[in-house]
Amino acid sequence: MQFRNLALYLQKLEETSSRIEITKILADLFKNSHVSEIDKTTYLVLGQLAPSYQGIVFNMADKMVVRAISLAYKKDNAEVIRLFKQKGDLGEVVSSLSLSKNNKLSILEVYEKLVKIAQDEGGGSQERKVGDLAKLFSEVDSLSAKFISRMTLGRLRLGFSDKTILDALSWLVKGDKSAKLSLEKAYFVLPDVGLLAKKVKELGLEKAVKEIKPVIGVPVLPMLAQRIKNPQEMIDKMGTVSVEPKLDGLRLSIHYKKGQFVKAYTRNLNENSWMFPELKKIGEQIKAREVILDSEAVGLDEETKKQANFQTTMTRRRKHEIEKTLQKISIEFFVFDLLLKDGENLLNRSYEERRKKLGEVVKPGKILKLVDYEITKDSARINELFREKIKEGFEGIIVKKANASYVSGRTGWRWVKMKQEENSQAKLADTVDAIVMGYTVGKGKRAQFGVGQFLVGIKKGEKILTTTKIGTGLTDEQFREMKKRLGRLEVKEKPKEYEVQKNYLPDYWVTPSLVVEIAADEITVSPTHTAGLALRFPRLVRFRDDKAPEEATTLSELKKLFEMQKV
Repeated sequence: MQFRNLALYLQKLEETSSRIEITKILADLFKNSHVSEIDKTTYLVLGQLAPSYQGIVFNMADKMVVRAISLAYKKDNAEVIRLFKQKGDLGEVVSSLSLSKNNKLSILEVYEKLVKIAQDEGGGSQERKVGDLAKLFSEVDSLSAKFISRMTLGRLRLGFSDKTILDALSWLVKGDKSAKLSLEKAYFVLPDVGLLAKKVKELGLEKAVKEIKPVIGVPVLPMLAQRIKNPQEMIDKMGTVSVEPKLDGLRLSIHYKKGQFVKAYTRNLNENSWMFPELKKIGEQIKAREVILDSEAVGLDEETKKQANFQTTMTRRRKHEIEKTLQKISIEFFVFDLLLKDGENLLNRSYEERRKKLGEVVKPGKILKLVDYEITKDSARINELFREKIKEGFEGIIVKKANASYVSGRTGWRWVKMKQEENSQAKLADTVDAIVMGYTVGKGKRAQFGVGQFLVGIKKGEKILTTTKIGTGLTDEQFREMKKRLGRLEVKEKPKEYEVQKNYLPDYWVTPSLVVEIAADEITVSPTHTAGLALRFPRLVRFRDDKAPEEATTLSELKKLFEMQKV
């Protein structure tokens, strides 16, 4: 398929707000895509070049794309900047400057050129990127150039994510959403919608899904915990359970292949192996050729010899300070699950079977620690263990169904977390992971920060619904950090995913990228917030750089928290 045909599909998707119509347009695109290009096409409609775990990104700022536009269309930089300020979108700037209607480049040819630009590194790479992008602009029609410019800046967002791609693949093979569950199950194990689309196109649905299993070097979407305050309800729903301490660390999937590599992936599927040089030495603690381990990375303060909190552990993300941070904060990796051993898929094995094998595979030592656990079916014992773990400095406990398989996501009553006793006076049983949607400029003292309040929302399918505005409880440093982060995410128009009533419109919109953990006194019914529920006296706990927007709290989860506070 020629790229200009893909650009026509992208234009149609941009102009469409109906979720079902977007799904049908994508299904038609996949129907007309050749098996050799459908994976690349899938990445491009999502505004990316590969699944996130591969880390192929453009790293191009507005200034670089402005220079490429100037070079491509022989315009002064000042003229392009003026148009950018006027239109607020470099895609529209390109479209207005390009007079070309010719474009014979195929999707594969454009994709290869974009990958080359993204992967160009080293001395002089910025100039080469600008030159190569300018050349590409000059080779394509104005509509294609518009979407290419947005892709390079990470601003293509058309209001859908991987989940809608799965819906579209179901429409492709079934004409409805009936295949979504089997596609989701495969995606959770191999979170690469491009590869999944190619397998479906090439092999058919059943064979494609059957072939999927964990692969070393490809992160499995993590299993997540639901919330229950009442231990007796846990026993009623789950039967015999295992109780583990709840750690305040960074969830980490560790992939080990003897003599070859160790990779580490956070729960948002980003590869962060560079943060943990300690993992290079874990081979002496593993009795297997290859494994995928589920773990929690927890910092250890070298002065106090106590476990550090999440924010301290996350200081490891500053690459230029990694050596200095290593001396202050060492890391211990608390392992609690085994998903693959020497090619054997363990996802369908019970929790108890996996824990038994984990004990045989991992030899506890300085780097890898095995998380303690106790099997019980006594609700009183769960309460006792909760109090013990709180005294030991843990956040609470994780209670796991003993005979449950490993199922990605937060589905069923397989894992639950308990951070309060059932007779606790606190109304809200847990924090909320919300997506920052926009911000309002501050007044008075806050004017110096550039942020006075920020609007946050939660997920409902592909939609993001408002649930509160936050303007208090932040330190001066947090206000400055918030402005710094949001400044990089600003967009002129409200993203298509957002549903916001007019009394909550912010001064500036931002792309749905930043996840923040919010604490509140309680949840109340709200006639004005689009979620229908609001957080009362909200306050920022921390930035959740380890979580993608897709992992934010959902409306159904917020409703469960609302019901739990009544108990």
